[in-house]
Order: sequence, then C-alpha cells, then structure tokens
Amino acid sequence: MIRAYASRTGTKRNLDALRAAGWGLLISATGVHRSEGFADHMLDNGAWTAHQSGKPWDVGKFEQLLDVFGRTSAQTIAPDIVAGGVDSLALSISWLPRLLAIGRPVLVPVQDGMEPEQLRPVVGARVGIFVGGTTAWKWDTLHVWAQLSRESGCRLHVGRAGSARMVSRCVAAGAHSFDTSEPSRYAIKLPGLDNARRQLPLIGHT
Repeated sequence: MIRAYASRTGTKRNLDALRAAGWGLLISATGVHRSEGFADHMLDNGAWTAHQSGKPWDVGKFEQLLDVFGRTSAQTIAPDIVAGGVDSLALSISWLPRLLAIGRPVLVPVQDGMEPEQLRPVVGARVGIFVGGTTAWKWDTLHVWAQLSRESGCRLHVGRAGSARMVSRCVAAGAHSFDTSEPSRYAIKLPGLDNARRQLPLIGHT
C-alpha cells in the first residue's frame, strides 16, 4: 500500500487519528523539530513553506533538522527551489553527497521545466523522485515521473496530495508515498484520504 505522510502537528487528537490509520509524519525544517513518537517519519527541507511566506530558505534550520532526525528518517527531501527548473536541480544535486553520507534515502524534487533525462543519471536505489513544482505542472507531468521511477527502480513521492482524487492519482501512478497537511489541520478529512490510498489503482486515472 502507498505510504502516507501528514505534516507534523501538535494536536493530540489528530496525531492519535494518524497513528491509528498507520500514517507517518512529515517533519519540516521550518516547523517544530519533533517526531511526536512516530517511528515512520520523513524530512522536508522547508523550501515550499519559505516560498509561500515570501521568505528566503533557511539552510541553518534544515541542518538542525538533519542533526536531530537525519539518521532515522524514512527519506529526506533534498533542498530545492520552487518552480526553479535546472537551478533547483543543481542545488539538489550539490546536496546529495552530504545527504547520502547520512545513510538514508534521499528524494530529489522535480520542478517546472525539468525533463526526465536530466534526472535519469541521478536517481536509483538510494535517490528517488519528489514530484513538486506548481500544482498544475505537477499533476500534468506525474505520469512522466512515474515512468522514470519504474525504469530506474527509484522511489516516487508526490507532494501536497490534499484530496481523495489526488491520492487516487498517486496510487494509479504507482507512487510509493505522498504527503499532505490536510489531516494534520482537520482530522475529519483523514478517513476520505485514507480510504483513497487503500483503493486498487484505476486504469488511466493518472
């Protein structure tokens, strides 16, 4: 079954619901650096949150997060530039030696303007794909990254899949995991998202 990760929250009710459903936790560099007792957790570099707030990305906070959880994370999202194309890819690749030395899987974010052939030399058993970018571009190109994932045998993770329909598209594409902040903020949304991830893939849904 596809793995699901929800953004870290301090709300006990929501955390309990996520545990009961078998979800993992996404810990962001820009948030509170706590796993809330979740053994299954992954690390977010915080670039998206910085982009949304109009602030520069804080490399220091990401390094602090790595110091605390780098060796226990299920996977870590390499630093990137939202909608940054090849500049984003260059930044992510520059971080790979350091992140891989920690010994955990790393995800390279794909952003608007990137092509599969640019990622092909990079991805493999230890380096996967994080499907990011602007919302429309992400869903328009998901099938392309899914194909590259199958060909290279790498992990495929989809960011910001906040509706049952989006989760179903992740499942249909053969993604290994996705993340969302919706059930962290609103526990009532968890059942619909969780049901979607448990469905069998629908042909042509991507």
